[in-house]
Amino acid sequence: MNYNSQKATGQRRRCLLRKCKGLQGRRGVSCVPIGQNPVALRGPRKTRAEAGTCRVGYCGCWRGGMDLSELEKDNTGRCRLSSPVPAVCREEPCVLGVDEAGRGPVLGPMVYAICYCPQSRLADLEALKVADSKILSENERDRLFSKMEEDGDFVGWALDVLSPNLISTSMLGRVKYNLNSLSHDTASGLIQYALDQGVNITQVFVDTVGLPETYQERLQQCFPDITVTVRAKADALYPVVSAASICAKVARDQAVKSWQFVEKVQDLDADYGSGYPNDPKTKAWLRKHVEPVFGFPQLVRFSWRTAQAILEKEAEAVTWEDSAAEEQEGSRKITSYFQSEGPQARPPHRYFQERGLEPATAL
Repeated sequence: MNYNSQKATGQRRRCLLRKCKGLQGRRGVSCVPIGQNPVALRGPRKTRAEAGTCRVGYCGCWRGGMDLSELEKDNTGRCRLSSPVPAVCREEPCVLGVDEAGRGPVLGPMVYAICYCPQSRLADLEALKVADSKILSENERDRLFSKMEEDGDFVGWALDVLSPNLISTSMLGRVKYNLNSLSHDTASGLIQYALDQGVNITQVFVDTVGLPETYQERLQQCFPDITVTVRAKADALYPVVSAASICAKVARDQAVKSWQFVEKVQDLDADYGSGYPNDPKTKAWLRKHVEPVFGFPQLVRFSWRTAQAILEKEAEAVTWEDSAAEEQEGSRKITSYFQSEGPQARPPHRYFQERGLEPATAL
């Protein structure tokens, strides 16, 4: 059996060797780099640190329970990852939860996730003891995600990883695209993705962004055949939202830890701190790794006030020569640019002067 090729297809999320519990520190097959043979564990049980030293194992186990290789190929835009859809989720009415991780940090991506299961299996999902990811330790989140993967015959998930570069360019573009709108559209896109994959969704529960009533009305208009409930702290109220919260947090933590820098940063310090703007360690990292001309690596959300303040203080100022002249002239009617005669004639733009170009009045 070719384990490598099956891993690469993304069609299998659990180890094909049923006894493999390498990432959980149990007996089975230890994780080894792709291309090497799996090694049967003998003697004392290996711990998670001993068994899970590689990111991708020959047997198909992943550290943190999630394969982010697609994100690592290109972390400058957005990346969508998902589990296979359980057959029962196409046949029975399902409930779906939506939550995110990484909305506030100045470093790293924001991850939106959905998790779904049949309504008839909600008790089984609750039995996993899923909870709001913010009150769980990293090890607990990894353990719960592994449990959800083991129950892949009735639990499915999907997520969108939005890069810092995408977030900042959206917020600072000529047409502003604020974080709330980006969040709403991403959540709607994931729900639609699940529907397109054939998931029989009848109920959706969402952790709110902004006013719950407005957000719920918007989603209900998008999905009139689905009962939508938007609540504050939904990740603590509804197990299916808690499960989505865990998926999002596991993905974000792993993405930040294994971030592939496209920039050639000298003396790179990978100790970012929490990534939140008020963390002194994060601020120190930002000051250390700001480039006077090119700014920050793409791990940084340069639209955040914390990053902008450091840029204004540490980076070189840029003066756009044409901007000052245009601002002094004030606003003009567009027809004024075509006037070539009269005392108020506008001088040609520098582009035309440098090339010796003059307006043609006749051919």
